[in-house]
Amino acid sequence: MKTNPYTYIAVVLMTLGLGLFSVNIYGLFKDVRPSVFFDDELRFENDITLTREETFTAIERVEGETDKEYAERITKVIGSGLAHIHWRRYDTKKFNQLVPIWENYFLYFMGRFSGIPEYERYHFANYEKSLNRGIGICGDASMIMSQLLDRQGIPNQLLTFPGHVILTATFENGEELTFDPDFGVSLNFSPVALQSTPDIAGEAYANAGYPHSDVITMNKIYDNSFKRWDGVSHFITKKYYFEIVAYWLKWPFPIAIILLAGYLFHLSARKSKASFR
Repeated sequence: MKTNPYTYIAVVLMTLGLGLFSVNIYGLFKDVRPSVFFDDELRFENDITLTREETFTAIERVEGETDKEYAERITKVIGSGLAHIHWRRYDTKKFNQLVPIWENYFLYFMGRFSGIPEYERYHFANYEKSLNRGIGICGDASMIMSQLLDRQGIPNQLLTFPGHVILTATFENGEELTFDPDFGVSLNFSPVALQSTPDIAGEAYANAGYPHSDVITMNKIYDNSFKRWDGVSHFITKKYYFEIVAYWLKWPFPIAIILLAGYLFHLSARKSKASFR
């Protein structure tokens, strides 16, 4: 007797659905944050100094804190809460730059098979997921800060210079200031002033304890034109929305597959009964 084709399809779908659902369950007990960071793996000395829990506590606004005070404080918090790894030096699985299958199978398969570099070494759009993983470079730090300022209703934009990303915020009195949460440095001048006289940035980085070589590098970077981006969704539009969909579908998708497989098993059983009549 021939097996109904619905049965074959149902078996495949049920296997897929149960597999993805099991992967999700497994992920509930896994941590996307690397267990340890060694000094030689990081770009800065005395780099990540806050734990995950301390970072999430510190990004909350303190009662009575002005917009400017909040922006200045979280600039340092973000810089201290991220491990600034050498982004392209290590295997993509070492620091979970390739999003693990148990974290999100959509992002994992995009990283493995799409051939798109941005998914092979993934930068989370969502600030909570980025802080949770605990690694990042300038773009990650600035996207995190942009979303935190958005939560507080503080107007802000991402600024991209050749080789670096920072952030600008506008405060109640109309004053526009720039911040570098990657380095944890508040630059007390506007983007226009920064570009027109880039040497003024050097003092801020030097006062924050960065070596002369970094000061020179930053001065050279700021001696270039910049582009403004109206938030994370403007900065990485396609990835921003794909990530939202990927996490929204993470649980419903395998459940839908399992239900479809069950329906096909039901159809197969009905056809089998009909064939015996």
